[in-house]
Amino acid sequence: QVQLVESGGGSVQAGGSLRLSCAASGYTYCMGWFRQAPGKEREGVARIYTSSTSAFYADTYYADSVKGRFTISQENAKNTVFLQMNSLKPEDTAMYYCAATASACNTWSQLADNSWGQGTQVTVSS
Repeated sequence: QVQLVESGGGSVQAGGSLRLSCAASGYTYCMGWFRQAPGKEREGVARIYTSSTSAFYADTYYADSVKGRFTISQENAKNTVFLQMNSLKPEDTAMYYCAATASACNTWSQLADNSWGQGTQVTVSS
């Protein structure tokens, strides 16, 4: 497992933007973000193939609820992924967790099966 360190959460008004970062301590094949709001189940938000050896390298996947508003990207030299969140809504309020795996992540469950960060809070006020 790798160590994941997240940063970038905070409070913003609806319509605003935030950028989350997640730095991995070592090799990853796939990284992404989950979120969990109080009283709700954890949901996958976005994921990206981070290994240049993968046929799916840089492919991205998003939850329907964030498509067109959130963008996941990576900086391979720093083993870091970013989540740019625009047009934020109050329903985006949650604890956001970074996750990583050294194998394929064709599903959210596969991404959730390995390393996790400590989480960063995102609060969107109306």
